[in-house]
Amino acid sequence: MRTLSISLLTVTCSLLSTFSAPAPSIEVTPRGTNTCETAVFEPGVRLFTDRPYTLVEAPSSLRGQPFLRAGIDGLRVRCTKPGTLTALTPPDVPRATSIASSLAAYGFERIAEPASFQLFGTNAHERVQLYRKSLAAGETLRLGKWCVLLGFSEAVAKPTVQKPWPENAGEQLYNGIVLPETWPPEDIDTKSDAPMPVPYLDHPPKVIRIDTGRQLFVDTFLIDTTDLLHMYHLPEKHPGNPILTCETALERQTGIVGGVCRPCVWWHPEKQLFYMWYQAGTYFRGTLALATSADGVHWTRPALAVNPGTNQVLPPGFQPDSYGLVPDWACTDASQRFKLFTTRPGLPQPAFSWVSADGMHWTGQTQTGAVGDRSSMFYNPFRERWIYSIRSSFRGRSRHYRECADFLSGAKWTDIDTVPWLAADRLDAPEPGYAHTPQLYNFDAVAYESVMLGFFELHRGPENKHCARMGLPKLNELSFGYSRDGFHFARPDRRAHIPASRKDDWERGFVESGGNICVIAGDRLHFYYSGCRGNMEGAIRPDGSLNSQCMYDPNAIGLATLRRDGFASLHAGASTGHVTTRPVVFSGKHLFINADCPQGELRAEILGADGTVIEPFTLANCRPFTGDKTRAPLTWQGADDLAALVGKPVRLRFGLRRGAFYAFWVSRDAAGHSGGYVAGGGPGYTSHRDL
Repeated sequence: MRTLSISLLTVTCSLLSTFSAPAPSIEVTPRGTNTCETAVFEPGVRLFTDRPYTLVEAPSSLRGQPFLRAGIDGLRVRCTKPGTLTALTPPDVPRATSIASSLAAYGFERIAEPASFQLFGTNAHERVQLYRKSLAAGETLRLGKWCVLLGFSEAVAKPTVQKPWPENAGEQLYNGIVLPETWPPEDIDTKSDAPMPVPYLDHPPKVIRIDTGRQLFVDTFLIDTTDLLHMYHLPEKHPGNPILTCETALERQTGIVGGVCRPCVWWHPEKQLFYMWYQAGTYFRGTLALATSADGVHWTRPALAVNPGTNQVLPPGFQPDSYGLVPDWACTDASQRFKLFTTRPGLPQPAFSWVSADGMHWTGQTQTGAVGDRSSMFYNPFRERWIYSIRSSFRGRSRHYRECADFLSGAKWTDIDTVPWLAADRLDAPEPGYAHTPQLYNFDAVAYESVMLGFFELHRGPENKHCARMGLPKLNELSFGYSRDGFHFARPDRRAHIPASRKDDWERGFVESGGNICVIAGDRLHFYYSGCRGNMEGAIRPDGSLNSQCMYDPNAIGLATLRRDGFASLHAGASTGHVTTRPVVFSGKHLFINADCPQGELRAEILGADGTVIEPFTLANCRPFTGDKTRAPLTWQGADDLAALVGKPVRLRFGLRRGAFYAFWVSRDAAGHSGGYVAGGGPGYTSHRDL
């Protein structure tokens, strides 16, 4: 028995006599950091490199054959010499993690004898069936969780080699970041509780492109040197919360108090209204409904035709566990203007992707690959990819990642098409008094200006069984994360940005969002979330039985706001401090800032590649900004604009006194449009971009 993943080591096996068909030679690429090795198929042998399961039965036709011991999550196989390969996987039955459908799609045929046998354990879903296929040279297989391969003559390891980040030679992004050739990355260590590495912060591009969006100080990406204080900020909860409560029969449809939860809000530029999709009714038994608003604070429930007399937008009888919804304003097919992803409650099972012309009537129902509950979907416009945020369990509640260019056809995936992605880590502090390690309950993201803005929904405890007995909600809270490549998220501020109250009120716990993170209302960002009080009185029924729904009952929707770009800022006191950017390049001509310094000032100068100041763009020539504006121009005496610097690598050096500095950008027009993305939009925006 030899480990294949250490080097390109060939392992030849001679135990082939029981197969009449020739055995193939294969190249094997294990998933992520897993190893693979060969072993002999005999009772008691360990079956997977990352699980302790051992073989219970070995039918005579398979006994003594070579098999591939690999990670349970799957692998890639390429045939180098033709022959017949045998695969073992459970039948597609409840609780079984089977790739039978994937094998059938590849042309594997089911073997009738034996009908099935106990691979490991004692449960029915741990039994397997046999499948065989004649492979041609060059044929490749992507096999997910879980299967066992037998009957090869030769296995050659070809592990994925992850080059150092500076050697990347893949796709170049809008900001100058170059991705690895293998994307999405497959090197997330699922066994580690260390924070996710963010390689582009350690190895930024030599020149950063700043043509797309306002440039935010949410991390160190833009900053070369500074003596300013770097601060992060919390949204403020609206004093009139909750802004939407359970009022209608649709929202009370379960027979208990019910609720409204998981709001997803987008600005509809054609209707000039905010649209809020939300789950109406108690979890697992409700539906999806729509409310509208002119100001984002006061909401109306329109009467719609889907379920006459109500504001329901999902077909009757379909009860989603979770969802993701995105208006696709760039879509040329008007019938697919809105995209929807819905999951069902229960064990991992297929979900559904839908399209709609109006966000109210849904067609094109497409079954997706298997997902766990609370999975969701969002869009990354920087790379024009739909992202499925799939619940997994590699470190408690956690996330796998799936991306695709086409929404409907890309919904058809297998386990091998997803990669481990996000989880809580050692910097997520446990809740005092709870014997519970924090877990990632959900994750959503949206494009905001020049970054992907993420919402980490952290579950701090207790587990379901304890909450159900008490009639109290789980303690979930929302925290920001930021990404410039769409996969690696920095989390520099680990506070709960939208916390649970932990009091006997409407947001005691179970604070959640519904997909889209924020919209823009003038100079403020609006964040919508739901909270849950719990129902202690109803947890135990008169007959003594447990009413587990009371832990989710009742729900309401609230609002929190934050200054435009106000996630982080650089601060200075009475003495002038400075921040100098890394080399940047732009095609715009007008420098704009977002700053708050009514008692101070902000100036800028521009440096060439050699570090010398470029005339006339000096601090002395810069007209100082004094005031509090989220969009203000910075200009210089002696220059009408920045036309002379277009396309040239330069550094921007800002000097700040008595104030806060939130963002800068170089606009193509004198009005200061950033060209960036505006999250869920808002009044004044006609699309998902500031153009």
